[in-house]
Amino acid sequence: PEGAARRPSERVTEALCVEKAAGLHDVDGYVQLRGRTEAIRHEFLTFLLECKRNRKRVVAYGAPAKGNTLLNYCGIHSDLIEYTVDRNPYKHGCFTPGTRIPIHDPARIDVDKPDVVVVLPWNLESELTAQLSHVAEWGGQLVYPLPTLHSADLHATQPSREAETLR
Repeated sequence: PEGAARRPSERVTEALCVEKAAGLHDVDGYVQLRGRTEAIRHEFLTFLLECKRNRKRVVAYGAPAKGNTLLNYCGIHSDLIEYTVDRNPYKHGCFTPGTRIPIHDPARIDVDKPDVVVVLPWNLESELTAQLSHVAEWGGQLVYPLPTLHSADLHATQPSREAETLR
């Protein structure tokens, strides 16, 4: 009949299958997801609080929407992450939404030489590990909060996908 919905495309059908396999078509799947997200938040906050206790200087790299969602969900402010940097000059001098972490030019990391750089666009791990490998020159650590909290191997000639897990 005219006006009836068409069959979903192959990509939509694949996405629905992935969602169903993950249990996201039932309430129980979301209950399990909640448990996983709470564990991620706890592990990330524990790591940042340990850094603070040990007087480590922690900054972030990037200010993407996904990173801001994580910061807000975890309640992370500038008391745990001093500032973040972003390549987009329109973000410089601004703050992350909700958490009000200052955003600066990426060159600031090289000047300040922080102990820990938390990478917020974690989906770009290979590329950003290569770009930020010089953090190792001053003994800095490059940390990715997701999919699991881990530290990049900055001493490898090629960025490693098998990074050291932080526990």
